[in-house]
Amino acid sequence: MIKIDVFIQNKSWKKYISNPSKYLGSKARYINSSFSFFKNKKINFSILLAGNKEVRALNKKFRKKDKTTDVLSFPFYKNIMQRDWRMDVNFRYDRLKKNHPAFNKKEFKEVYLGDIILNFYKINKKNFKRDFNRLWIHGFLHLLGYQHDTNKDFYKMRKLENRIFKQTEKTKC
Repeated sequence: MIKIDVFIQNKSWKKYISNPSKYLGSKARYINSSFSFFKNKKINFSILLAGNKEVRALNKKFRKKDKTTDVLSFPFYKNIMQRDWRMDVNFRYDRLKKNHPAFNKKEFKEVYLGDIILNFYKINKKNFKRDFNRLWIHGFLHLLGYQHDTNKDFYKMRKLENRIFKQTEKTKC
């Protein structure tokens, strides 16, 4: 199950998507089928719907780039698909278990991926929902550790992006 916490910082978003939380929730359920990693886990991440001013400030503060962009992603784990987080989770569980016998391992079935910030002004208004879907999916893949620094990585990420996009397009919202 995937849960997306949506925060709206720029009211212009509501002109195109009246209920972003509901809209994204209906799209997110198709992501589960793309990754066996998500099986039996509660996946959570947040999306901030912002504008140029907010995105530029965040880009400057965290990436040292004084310009706006379409999407920013801040992964909680460096590369969650390499399973580095599982070692950390198991280590913490073993330590907690020794100190707290009542501790329940079910709590580690929930994984927080990170945060995505989307820029309203970088989305084509004629195809708003289509472009919006592409952007949040792109940001989501960055949360999983996918990059596009090389041509090989770019095509790998784009292929997966397209597959998820096609699955999410099955839902009408």
